[in-house]
Amino acid sequence: MLDYVYAATGQTRAFLSRARPADFRSGSGAPIVIIPGVYESWQFMRPLIQTLHDHGHPVHVVAALGRNRRSLTDAAATVAAYLERENLNDVIIVAHSKGGLIGKQLMTTADPDHRVRAMTAISAPFAGSRYARYLVVPSISAFAPANVALHDLGLDHRVNDRIVSIYGVFDPHIPEGSELVGARNIQLSVGGHFRILGDPRTVRAVLDAVTDATAPDAATPVV
Repeated sequence: MLDYVYAATGQTRAFLSRARPADFRSGSGAPIVIIPGVYESWQFMRPLIQTLHDHGHPVHVVAALGRNRRSLTDAAATVAAYLERENLNDVIIVAHSKGGLIGKQLMTTADPDHRVRAMTAISAPFAGSRYARYLVVPSISAFAPANVALHDLGLDHRVNDRIVSIYGVFDPHIPEGSELVGARNIQLSVGGHFRILGDPRTVRAVLDAVTDATAPDAATPVV
């Protein structure tokens, strides 16, 4: 119940927000690109965006994603076009849920210039969700474990070592969990799919992951 309260509050906050993407683009730190989950606008992640910006990072949002109902390949292409248009390099993606799948799709198939250095994903369904098979809405049924695009993405491990996957002890939407082979997996003592975004432990883990990704000895992207 608390998870849905957080989600409803977040969606209301997003609807009422007067924040603009340009408000967060200043800063001397590594550029951050936000990719939210399905049916989420970028404003849904605004508290985390604000924190990252307060720590000196220019934070970019891809408004063209809208409420994020596109296929993984189309969404990845949309983000890739934004990176090229803004000439962003050494990018760190911070993503929630479906955003983590889009980020991985981008890193594996749509980033020929290696603009993305790393990604931190929160509650991403890397192995899909068994519940998705019961829903006829394409934007949700695409998360079924048997979905070909999702299955193929899961078999591709080339960029996993540049991904930090953060998740709670229980996610009512993703019973399979968010552990990703070869990635740095961080399980936090918090539950939920949405409210984990607002937990101070999550915020700290994201900030630490971003700091680690910008360290001088961090891996250089190679695909």
